Amino acid sequence: MGRPRAFDADDALERAMLVFWRHGYEGASTANLTNAMGISTTSMYAAFGNKEKLFRKVLERYTEGPSEYMARALEEPTALGVATAILAGTVRTTTRPASPHGCLGVQSALAASDSGQEVRDLLVDWRNDGYTRVRERFQRAVDEGDLPADADPGLLARYITTFGYGIAVQAASGVGRAELQETVDAALRDWPPR
Repeated sequence: MGRPRAFDADDALERAMLVFWRHGYEGASTANLTNAMGISTTSMYAAFGNKEKLFRKVLERYTEGPSEYMARALEEPTALGVATAILAGTVRTTTRPASPHGCLGVQSALAASDSGQEVRDLLVDWRNDGYTRVRERFQRAVDEGDLPADADPGLLARYITTFGYGIAVQAASGVGRAELQETVDAALRDWPPR
């Protein structure tokens, strides 16, 4: 029998998430990760696998944790409510005082060399999944008459997701919550955009 883990795997995963969020996939070295997690490299590999496998687990945790606002937003009763909740959630999540600014999915995708191709592909799939879920929700809004019959759900979904990723980049650059929220308010003033 192997020895029991001498660390809290859930806490270690949370700490790894913060390192990837702050430094991106490639900027997060194994030494940074293990130091933040409070474990040895051997323990990291035994518990989580290699860096890529650890990142996959971290991305799941991020999706179910800080980025969970997306799932809640899709339950809003109107398309405008969905768009407002997505962008307000993005502003909140990317500007939390106790968390890194920006978006883990965006930060990790900005600089990915050929060796990080699998992670880059994972993040493309992650972003495409978010887009698809928003597009499907906006299609439902068209079908139910909440959006005009001539509204393009794909275009509206691309507008909201692109705008959200732009918010994340601006937050990572130091733009504050109030200014980002004002920008969101201006973007949604004439909903749906034509």
